[in-house]
Amino acid sequence: MADSFEGSESASRAQGSLSLVISSNATPPKSLQEPDVFFNRAELEAILSVYGRMVVEGEWRDYAIGSTREVAVFAVHRRTSEMPLYRIEKRPKLTRRQGAYSVVAATGLVLKRGHDLKQVLKVFEKRKLRVIGA
Repeated sequence: MADSFEGSESASRAQGSLSLVISSNATPPKSLQEPDVFFNRAELEAILSVYGRMVVEGEWRDYAIGSTREVAVFAVHRRTSEMPLYRIEKRPKLTRRQGAYSVVAATGLVLKRGHDLKQVLKVFEKRKLRVIGA
């Protein structure tokens, strides 16, 4: 009867050796998995202040927030049914390199990247044009 449970501890004892069987599709316990990346309160306040300003100007109308173990994303849409115009991303693994924060256009082009979110969000500021030599 012990032979029917080949991976069990009693079967291993019956065979005289203890072996560990690891399945390739087994997921590690929740305590060993990395937690998802999220925006904290201060980061969300900075993002939502830019978002609110752009909504008032009529540029943006909808947003979506998502997260995985590697990235937190705030996606901005012109219309709900369209692809996002911009993605504001937080990637903690890039903190020591290019910076954890980036703004990515719909085409995949990284518009700005840095260590400080408020500086990265300045890419959305409107620049006033001046006439030179007039």
